[in-house]
Amino acid sequence: MLFKKKPEEILQVAVPVADIRDGPDGARLRQLVFGEPVRILKARKPDHVGIEAVRDGYQGVMARADLGGLQPQTHRVSAPATHVYSAADLKSPEVMTLSFGARLNVEGEESGFLRLQTGGFVPKVHVQKAVSRFADPVGVAEMFIGTPYLWGGNSRAGIDCSGLVQVAAIACGLTCPGDSGDQAELLGDPLEAEAPLRRGDLLFWKGHVAWVAAPDRIVHANAHHMAVVSEPMEPAVQRIAGQGGGAVTARRRINLFREDKARG
Repeated sequence: MLFKKKPEEILQVAVPVADIRDGPDGARLRQLVFGEPVRILKARKPDHVGIEAVRDGYQGVMARADLGGLQPQTHRVSAPATHVYSAADLKSPEVMTLSFGARLNVEGEESGFLRLQTGGFVPKVHVQKAVSRFADPVGVAEMFIGTPYLWGGNSRAGIDCSGLVQVAAIACGLTCPGDSGDQAELLGDPLEAEAPLRRGDLLFWKGHVAWVAAPDRIVHANAHHMAVVSEPMEPAVQRIAGQGGGAVTARRRINLFREDKARG
């Protein structure tokens, strides 16, 4: 879905999780979490706007009510999820729940909590500075084990296979598209069929993708378990083929060191 761009206006997600849809009443394509910025492209009815996600260029339609003014982003949520509390006290009422990767504007610190410019307090131990990066994308993906499967999902509340890859890759400082087909073309480098697999590699099927956690194990969000799971590789490959998903179509390897050097 493409829109003609007007002079740039950038807003950010102002709710815990917001859907990108293919129309005002359309299907979910992807999601953005709190604080993620979007470019406004076109009004779509009074209460919807056409947007482009800054993180990956993904375009679609979002509810205007899910967006607010752009804030400086000093920190990110580094736990699978965290609560925003009304006071710097774990017994105070929670204001909302934020997912991994939510972007925050921190104004100060109080009693082990960080005070947010948007209101409320988050536990300091659940947050890292915005410039910090994870070193192991599979480790990030493993934080989501048990998360319910959700088509187009990108949060701890629900996630799909390509969302799991994107969330983990972005946490490690990589640019990553939102759909598995694009990931199979753009993320990392192709591996020969006979090359030994290692942690951090990616396996692709038609419409599906999984992280390689070990030479004989994968982590993925899938509709068979309706959740993110870690499971033995070979039985999963056989099950996917037996359920009509076909054979593995691509194997890719991410070289984080080289990617870091290229970005520098």
